[in-house]
Amino acid sequence: MSHFIVTGGQGGQTQGADAPNRREINDLVKDNHQFSLYIQALNLMFKDSQSDIISHFGIGGIHGLPFKEWDDAGGNNPVSGSQWGGYCTHGSMLFPTWHRPYVALYEQVMQRHALDIAGQYQVDKDTWNTAAQNLRAPYWDWATNSVPPAEVISLQSVNIITFDGSTISVPNPLFQYTFHPIDPTFPAPYSNWQTTLRHPDSESPNATTNVQDLTDNHTPGDGGSASNSLEAIHDGIHVDVGGQGQMSDPSVAGFDPIFFLHHANVDRMLSFWAALNPGVWVASGPAEGGTWTIPGNATIGPNTNLTPFWNTQSGFWHSSGTTKTEALQYTYPEFNNLKPNEVQQAIANYVEQQYGGGGAQFFNRGPGVSFLAQPAAGGAPPHVAKGASPAAPAAPAASAVKPVADAARNPSASQGSHPAESGGPGRGGPSVVHDWTVRIHVKKYELRKSFTVLIFVGPVPDEPSQWRKASSYVGSHSTFVNGSADQCANCRAQADVVTEGFVHLNRALGRHSGLSSYEPQVVSPYLRENLHWRVQAVDRSAISLNSLPSLEVTVASTTLTRPPGSIFPVPGEQVYHHHITHGRQGGAHHAQA
Repeated sequence: MSHFIVTGGQGGQTQGADAPNRREINDLVKDNHQFSLYIQALNLMFKDSQSDIISHFGIGGIHGLPFKEWDDAGGNNPVSGSQWGGYCTHGSMLFPTWHRPYVALYEQVMQRHALDIAGQYQVDKDTWNTAAQNLRAPYWDWATNSVPPAEVISLQSVNIITFDGSTISVPNPLFQYTFHPIDPTFPAPYSNWQTTLRHPDSESPNATTNVQDLTDNHTPGDGGSASNSLEAIHDGIHVDVGGQGQMSDPSVAGFDPIFFLHHANVDRMLSFWAALNPGVWVASGPAEGGTWTIPGNATIGPNTNLTPFWNTQSGFWHSSGTTKTEALQYTYPEFNNLKPNEVQQAIANYVEQQYGGGGAQFFNRGPGVSFLAQPAAGGAPPHVAKGASPAAPAAPAASAVKPVADAARNPSASQGSHPAESGGPGRGGPSVVHDWTVRIHVKKYELRKSFTVLIFVGPVPDEPSQWRKASSYVGSHSTFVNGSADQCANCRAQADVVTEGFVHLNRALGRHSGLSSYEPQVVSPYLRENLHWRVQAVDRSAISLNSLPSLEVTVASTTLTRPPGSIFPVPGEQVYHHHITHGRQGGAHHAQA
């Protein structure tokens, strides 16, 4: 039997790149040609039979439900010893690299439809054909644009240019996917809903997406923490976008059209991380419960099969083959026009400019350290389900693509002059500072559903709906949990697994505290009085701390040094200050480490 070979999109060219760029969704919606092709291609994928393995449903179902074999990759049942019914490798070393061919598969099918559609245009045929060849899966840069465009989250129909050059209105596939039929494996409430929903207003069959709740949850500028785990950031976006809807549940998240916009950006973050840590990729590690084809007790690594993604008729993609996006026929605009010896410095400058990274801005303005700007630990990319899920940080307007390349040749042009180093938060720090971090430990499956631990420095509003809008809100850590635990052996077998998350505090201290120093003798008493935490369900209701006896919130400080001319700060000794939270519900379980 012939297999579907994952190659990524085909054809096209972006000047200064080895393959066409993926584009940010806010840019793509302004391109009438590519947006028209993209919308029509998605609508065709949506209309395809759900039994077709390359329909939207067929590809979305690889991630979780309906928990069945895809394109003869594996067998009729999960491999013995696996504790997860889907192919997705959440929580393991393979998380970022497994999703790379996954998004490329969706991109490949979408673009193939776009090429066919372009061939039907009766006007400007060359323009439409070129647009289709250059079309790649867009990404949603949630760190810069915390609220997606209306074409993604609120418009149920959009205008496109049709074959004769006229403009017509068509159903918007980015808003929701309509099941035809609802799959019988879906548990409640998903078995009630004919469409995917985000922040649904009820669990009834006539539920609708609460757009206001979704946009309120992504207020630009809220919080602004950072994380040292790519998967943890990913988890938080899933929960924030989904609410009680499919995106908050890994078993059904792949059916929401925003899933692939989100994961294209996760892949972009992986590209940044790889650029900042050249020569470091996937190391060997535990399978963390396994998948449809990977036993739960297996050791995985760079040459583990990334099933079910075939790259030949007899073999699968491996992580070792995914180090360059060009292998799957796409690139990101931040890498355009860069020479190999310029990449690390240029991307470091871009990350610092765009996201408030961990270089000069940490020492000059005191923000938290971006996971992208931290040195690789243990020779592996950011992968594990341990880490903070931050609020989307406020960021300046995106830099043009060309200046990214220019920044590599003239780093001072992007960084600007550094103020004289002095001692206070937000006033220009010394060459050695303390990075203050909240560590969150909690049993992932204790509530048998996704939830979020929110961190505050300052007063906490009484109303849970206002928590994420509060100026005191610093960041959060979310658990991305299969809501149908009875169908998930992994959820039952790992009932006592503790997830770990981090939320950095320096930006909040610099903004709110008025303190003169980051030194422990100054910061500790302030945090003892002003650090607070709450737990929130996906419907944004409050969860009593009594429901999470495993929760432990502790505070640590780490010395960071910036050697002259270095790209990254260098971490030193980490010290836990258990007394800050000990004695409070959900605080440190012991007074000493």
